[in-house]
Amino acid sequence: MTSGMIRVLLADDQALLRSAFRVLVDSEPDMEVVGEASDGAEAVRLTRSERPDVVLMDIRMPGTDGLAATREISADPGLAHVRVVMLTTFEVDEYVVQSLRAGASGFLGKGAEPDELLAAVRIAAAGDSLLSPAATRGLIAKFLAQSEGYEDLADGERPGGRHGERLAALTVREREVLVQVAGGHSNDEIAERLEVSPLTVKTHVNRAMAKLGARDRAQLVVIAYESGLVRPRVE
Repeated sequence: MTSGMIRVLLADDQALLRSAFRVLVDSEPDMEVVGEASDGAEAVRLTRSERPDVVLMDIRMPGTDGLAATREISADPGLAHVRVVMLTTFEVDEYVVQSLRAGASGFLGKGAEPDELLAAVRIAAAGDSLLSPAATRGLIAKFLAQSEGYEDLADGERPGGRHGERLAALTVREREVLVQVAGGHSNDEIAERLEVSPLTVKTHVNRAMAKLGARDRAQLVVIAYESGLVRPRVE
């Protein structure tokens, strides 16, 4: 972030909503709106030219939608620093998991309170994902696990899926931490569960992200489920 300011790009086909978001964001001393897009194609173009820290991206837009735009942004190595927060009309959105797989750092309902939206921007800009709130954990569990519970594979059992090979590069402790991240737990919660320091947890999370090529914690969650490292508990 330049000079401590969080640069925000707004992408939504509703001009009135963009205007409201602009007033809200620009009212904060630590953030500024650097552009507005009315569709996904424009969002990608402005992201490349303006280099925002965070893109607030509506999922449903005419032409190129937010999902396609997020994929394009995430696939561009030159935009690796950009974090995308998906805006959804309903809290339970059928595209939530697709957006996370596309590279979004999290999602937020359009009906969220102003403080929630501003907090989401700051969380995303800090490199974290919007997976901590209980409601969001519930969505992740429903869409990714189809269950409230989860379980990790036994030691030595090779994970499957398209990420399985890369998971083999993780240490036992990194795999344990990844399981906890997939459960929606914060670093402090993981530290307490594994009886280590929060700094140690952060180190393991960062190493896992580097080895797996994950942009943030949201991507770690997707990889954990898709690889089979974490899966629904069989009752």
